[in-house]
Amino acid sequence: MQGVLAAQRGGAILNALHTHDGTRSEDYLAAARSVLADLVAAPQLIERLPLLRKPGGYARNLLAGNEAVSVWAIVWSAGATTCIHDHHCSCCFGVVSGTVTETWYRAIDPSRAVASGEQDRKPGFVACMLPSGPNIHRMQNRGMGDAISIHIYGYDHHLHDSSVETEYLAVAG
Repeated sequence: MQGVLAAQRGGAILNALHTHDGTRSEDYLAAARSVLADLVAAPQLIERLPLLRKPGGYARNLLAGNEAVSVWAIVWSAGATTCIHDHHCSCCFGVVSGTVTETWYRAIDPSRAVASGEQDRKPGFVACMLPSGPNIHRMQNRGMGDAISIHIYGYDHHLHDSSVETEYLAVAG
């Protein structure tokens, strides 16, 4: 799968992520935060890309990727939501436009979880986490228009279809 960013820009982003052997987790996360901060600070760069959209859902658009990391633009239509999930890899994201609501969950067993917090993530927001979890959450666009976020996952997009490790069922706490 070819990324929608020009090869030169995509290559620069991948180089900036410090994914070479021997990179410490702290250095990778700092680099991912920096890359995301730059991308969300330039929404016109992302918004002018030919991004796929999925009415009523969300569409993942590969921007760049290699054997260590993949960078995605996700376009969230009004009402789009993910399942409740955690990740098998590092997960960093930033919001380019719109608002994405992130709801955090606490596992009560291997397949069920209860909500533990919620926050609206607005343009400019950036967060990173390692798969030291569980880091269980759900993302939603509760707005009337599209929202766009950028996600950096520590996995090879050729080997895995997604970064989701486990899906959970929400139960009352």
